[in-house]
Amino acid sequence: MDAKTADLARERISFEGRDGNAIAADLHPSTQTPGRGIVLMVHGGGQTRHSWRGSSNLLAENGWTAITMDQRGHGDSAWADDGDYDFLAFSEDLKAVSDQITERYGSRPVLVGASLGGIAGMLAEGESAREVLSAIILVDVTPRLKLAGVVKILGFMSERAEDGFASLEEAADAIARYLPNRPRRTDTSGLAKNLRQGEDGRYRWHWDPRFLDSRRRHGTPEARGELQKQLEDAVRAISVPLMLVRGRQSELVDDEMVAEFLELAPHAKVADVSEAGHMVAGDKNDVFTSAVLAFLNEI
Repeated sequence: MDAKTADLARERISFEGRDGNAIAADLHPSTQTPGRGIVLMVHGGGQTRHSWRGSSNLLAENGWTAITMDQRGHGDSAWADDGDYDFLAFSEDLKAVSDQITERYGSRPVLVGASLGGIAGMLAEGESAREVLSAIILVDVTPRLKLAGVVKILGFMSERAEDGFASLEEAADAIARYLPNRPRRTDTSGLAKNLRQGEDGRYRWHWDPRFLDSRRRHGTPEARGELQKQLEDAVRAISVPLMLVRGRQSELVDDEMVAEFLELAPHAKVADVSEAGHMVAGDKNDVFTSAVLAFLNEI
């Protein structure tokens, strides 16, 4: 089955988050019967469920039903009425969605969580008194992250959060400057899924600008230290199968942080994706998905 056919098999579904907030998702059914299980794919901050498109198709072709979801305030999911975009809110949304998947489809999902999605997964599983997920694959995120990389990402997100772009071409130029290791998009139509066009005709990122407020609140040394300690404690408590997929050229996770992660979770596996930065799935999708499938085949 080719990628186009797999795309046509997608079904739009929805869940409810912690606060009854609407969570938009796509179901990519397994092409095999019986299927091998459920993989819940959760994007990073400022992204949408469409960032997993290539991987979700390949997972479906290999017998896994993939569910790609938009986190609160992102993509087609509801914005938080009270502007609550703290990490706890994302983790509790994830727990709520995992419970609904289990009830609806009969098994607890494996999480593939990138950056913010991975943080939500660490907290959801590590701080819960019960099993929330059947396994976790963290994508370029550990309890400690390189500050310079975080500042770079937040700077890019903030730069046009309010003013937006005059055209999809202008947005593509901005992305090309931010990700010089990737070839610039020649077909910008796909960007429309990650941008929303306002009444003024300008294109803005498809997430609530208030999301940045909570990131800024966590920007002090004290707040960063508290979050790191919370994540370290959570990872120590995770007993389900666990893997870290790291971009070898990551701006956020270096060798020292990988070693610290393995000290916290000796049972975890690590896969490096060469020539990939923080956006691992987007930089080297085939290599990334192969690493995910290899791990899934072992659990």
